[in-house]
Amino acid sequence: MSRVLVIDDDASLRYTLEAVLGDAGLDVEASDSGPAGLAAFEARGADVIVTDLAMPTMDGMEVLAAIRAQDPSVPVLMLTAHGSERVAVAAMKAGAFDYLPKPFDPDELVLAVTRAIEHRHLRLENARLRTEASLGRPIVAESPAFKRVLDVVARVAPKDVTVLLTGESGVGKDVLAAAVHTHSRRATKELVRFNAAAIPAELAESELFGHTKGAFTGAHAARVGYFQQAHKGTLFIDEIGELPAGIQASLLRALQSGEVQPVGGRAEHVDVRLVAATNKDLAAEAKAGRFREDLYYRLNVVPIRVPPLRDRPEDIEPLTRAFARSYADRYGMGSVAVEQALIDAFKQHTWPGNVRELENTVARLLALTADDRLTLSLWRSLAETDAVAPSAPPTSTADPGPGLPLRARVEAFERSIIAVEFEAASKNQSETARRLGISRPALIEKLHKHGLIGR
Repeated sequence: MSRVLVIDDDASLRYTLEAVLGDAGLDVEASDSGPAGLAAFEARGADVIVTDLAMPTMDGMEVLAAIRAQDPSVPVLMLTAHGSERVAVAAMKAGAFDYLPKPFDPDELVLAVTRAIEHRHLRLENARLRTEASLGRPIVAESPAFKRVLDVVARVAPKDVTVLLTGESGVGKDVLAAAVHTHSRRATKELVRFNAAAIPAELAESELFGHTKGAFTGAHAARVGYFQQAHKGTLFIDEIGELPAGIQASLLRALQSGEVQPVGGRAEHVDVRLVAATNKDLAAEAKAGRFREDLYYRLNVVPIRVPPLRDRPEDIEPLTRAFARSYADRYGMGSVAVEQALIDAFKQHTWPGNVRELENTVARLLALTADDRLTLSLWRSLAETDAVAPSAPPTSTADPGPGLPLRARVEAFERSIIAVEFEAASKNQSETARRLGISRPALIEKLHKHGLIGR
């Protein structure tokens, strides 16, 4: 149900507005002054705001300016007295969506509010599509739990504040970080991603803040850090709980002063919005002394907890079908049928790896299906294979079968090799990388890609 916030100091008019809009099936909240209305908007948000122009303390123009500063995607409708048309036109130039003269016709009011809501939903949908295009994956939100998360993201994204995304690995924190950037005023600039868990501790400072040529052994050329790359844009630090203590201090200084100091160089000013993510309880980590408490409070300006997939079962079917379409295109397959029995079984599964695990499962099923159908029996056969996989020798890898697209066969083959070596090394990333002859960051990226660890 769409939410309307009414702001008017006239009690009888507030009652009329509530009655008319409520009868139209809208969720209406009324405030008797500009400051009260802004407090209600800050606490609970709104899809559209209807405000009187002439009010004491804070008039409609001031309300409009404050709303535009907080979230320019929310349309504001002005109610104006007879003879105030010139002021109403000025309000339109300042960003108001529309205005209605008093006394207003109830049908015209409902029509204007409906148009404003449709306009907002269209803007949000366009932003979602831009986010999906930049990620190359769908954003699905059928569950009330995830819809609430997206609503908070839409409300805070236009405000230039630090956002801390928390939740289990694989719940989609990277998707939400991209959504925050796409909905922000920095959307035309870069979204730069930094995974703190994928960078060795001794290189983290150089990667984040850059270094000058000759700053240390092996620094054959100057490097621009992630902070500098994100200037005027957004920096997303994933797994921020993994940052070494020394880098935490440097990060705190950067957030407090807006300055970063490349290794071996002079301090530089940067204009960066920070979005951070972690699967750890940073409050507990700070209490235990493993994370700086002052940095935690600096990061925790707007915390957003992302629920695990088991708490949003309504999302499982649309996610499954979206992943099936996406990977079918990637593998060069035609349309794929998904058996309802498989969907029902997916809904009963606990998904410890969350959305990442579901995505990997769908990709694997598509790679191995022989008839363009995803079935419960195929999933069960894979589960039985996984149950005995740890006892298989390290060299045991299998071609998923002739007749499948080459890319699907190669990806399934690569995943099989990495999974066996990962298990053989007791899931030690450094040892697995040594066995495979690749770098640890490269291994971590492949482990994420194949869903063997969560993001």
